[in-house]
Amino acid sequence: MDDTPHYPGRLRAPPTEAEATAPPQAAGAAETPAIRYLGPEIRNLRKARGMTLAAVAAASGLSVGYLSLLERDRATPSINALHAISRALGVTISWFFEAGETPEPERDVVVRRARRRRLDFSPGISDELLSPSLAGTLELLASRFEPGAASGDSPYSHTGEEAGVVLRGQLELWVDGKTFLLVAGDSFGFPSTLPHRYRNPGSEEAEVIWAITPPSY
Repeated sequence: MDDTPHYPGRLRAPPTEAEATAPPQAAGAAETPAIRYLGPEIRNLRKARGMTLAAVAAASGLSVGYLSLLERDRATPSINALHAISRALGVTISWFFEAGETPEPERDVVVRRARRRRLDFSPGISDELLSPSLAGTLELLASRFEPGAASGDSPYSHTGEEAGVVLRGQLELWVDGKTFLLVAGDSFGFPSTLPHRYRNPGSEEAEVIWAITPPSY
């Protein structure tokens, strides 16, 4: 996977020095139940983003050692530290809270509509993660495109394969120099190693179910 994100991401402002260097909560301190089980969630999102621990450390102001402890569930992050990690990975803190709120029997199998984790992008694109996690080899997304929204002016490529189906609206798809216009009910699939890009050429929002392997969120 190259350094290009699945879509051009919109990152929030970097954390303040006080936020970034806030220590983890002391053992026995009050803790919000929703921020438990975060180690795998942080690690899987980091890897899907194609980022190293060092890159996240540089972006968050937290140490590599501390991040490593968090990913192995050997430490519990403070809310300030979790904000810093969220910003470094380009998500809101709700990404982790929603994961923590999932009942234990459902955590690795089911995604309830109300608990979908969402990522918004600058040119009117939003994704909701339909997969229970990013730990496996397949990523399933519900993508929404506002009218005119596009992945960017230049095509990009990465390892893996992707496929999808248009649920409503239109999707203009460029793959390896070829252009296709898809409407509701149409589907597609191609190797992600081929240069590709896409946009919504219509006047209404488009919705696409998108499958990507391996995860490249």
